[in-house]
Amino acid sequence: MGISRDLRTRVLRDQPPRAEGEYVLYWMTATRRLERNHALDRALDWCRELGKPLLILEALRSDYRWACPRHHRVILDGMAEHLEAIDRRRLSYYPYVERKPGAGKGLLAAMAKQAAVVVTDRHPGFHFPAILEAARKQLDCRLEAVDSVGLLPLDAAPGPLPSAYVLRRRMQKNLPDWLERPAREAPLADYDLGRAGVEEAIQQRWPAATSEELAPGFALETKLPLAYEVPATDWRGGTAAARARLREFVDQQLPRYDALRMEPTPASGLSMALHYGFLSPYSVLEAVLDAEGTSPQQLAPQLAERADAARGKRAGWWGLREQTETFLDQLVTWRELGQRFADQNPDCERWGSQPDWAVATVEAHRSDPREYSYTPQQFERGETHDPLWNAAQRCLVREGWMPNYLRMLWGKHLIAWSPSPEEAWDTLFHLNNLYALDGRDPNSMSGITWVFGRFDRPFGPERPVTGKLRPMSSANTRRKMDLGDFLDRYDQVPRLFV
Repeated sequence: MGISRDLRTRVLRDQPPRAEGEYVLYWMTATRRLERNHALDRALDWCRELGKPLLILEALRSDYRWACPRHHRVILDGMAEHLEAIDRRRLSYYPYVERKPGAGKGLLAAMAKQAAVVVTDRHPGFHFPAILEAARKQLDCRLEAVDSVGLLPLDAAPGPLPSAYVLRRRMQKNLPDWLERPAREAPLADYDLGRAGVEEAIQQRWPAATSEELAPGFALETKLPLAYEVPATDWRGGTAAARARLREFVDQQLPRYDALRMEPTPASGLSMALHYGFLSPYSVLEAVLDAEGTSPQQLAPQLAERADAARGKRAGWWGLREQTETFLDQLVTWRELGQRFADQNPDCERWGSQPDWAVATVEAHRSDPREYSYTPQQFERGETHDPLWNAAQRCLVREGWMPNYLRMLWGKHLIAWSPSPEEAWDTLFHLNNLYALDGRDPNSMSGITWVFGRFDRPFGPERPVTGKLRPMSSANTRRKMDLGDFLDRYDQVPRLFV
């Protein structure tokens, strides 16, 4: 049986498989899981086609932007889980943790020299496009990048994405067919091609991390020269923890999802797991639909029949409970909107990349006097005049998340209180990407740029500083949200700054 092609696979180096190669190398970068992973499926298909074993390389560099113990720890949790799971299945997994910046340089090329094919993850966010391009230039064997980002492949149903409505209508027409083609649930269950050997010279120069080093108690993340000292939180990384959180959400919180979004909680709490690749969006959809007594495959024909009548509406297409449809609009429309927009617009994190009207309106008010103005350091510590804004920022610093509704208010106020729109843009990206467990991701990026007008429309009348950007106020937010003891819990400057 030959290797099949689909819209999820991009061939970055189009060469025949190397006959003398000793293994198929799966370079795991963004899709950090051993289930529902199209790239892993692709690598295993090559293994069976060529009769060669699989070697999985999962490497963690120390010099990525915003590197800190918080981000490192959850990735190390996933690596520890993979090491234990793969050891039981008699195949080869190589977890490499860079001990100083640049120490890992050359590892991928060295492993690729012995590979018949290299398969890796395709992802539109953070540094992933850049490292793929570097690998394409560096390697001299067949290299494929496989998209496991969303329910719909990034290359399916292309076109401009000015709003959520446009993507929602496109998804309603195209998604049903892809719901019947998920990645395998347990792709390694029948693996029988044995272990791949790793050259002694590679093991000596780039030693694999041990299970002891990857364990939380060893705290490897605190012993590395990372750029920032932001501590880890109580959130655990890895697929097992992500699935436990998914079960808790579906069983206890999904039935009241609308109310949950207006409370000072992390709502579903799944964005971190999706960001790091511990959990597939298909697994989330599957669990949610199972609670409704159906499945993606069962529902797909009905969705196809309702596509034309849905016409991009938020409610009704799924034919499910209101709370469930609200959540699925977040998972299917808004998450995929951010991912696809980033894929189509590589400069989407650059100031000025938002819609023309949004740039023009803040430019027109650039010189307006600010009622309040703060430095990036004051914002970071949560030292403004507004207790609600301060609590939201301090929650982000301490916990790694921020209540969804407050995240919008947080961004809107920071624009109004910054000396310039560019400084507001840079400060928001920095705070989000450093502290948020779901930062450095196209989905949270689209949330930040939404407060600057992307995927939105002008709102009148014009206001000082923010012009026609959609307004939000702390007073209205206090009336809408059930804040409970949120302000009291986060009324102190985080210990990190003391």
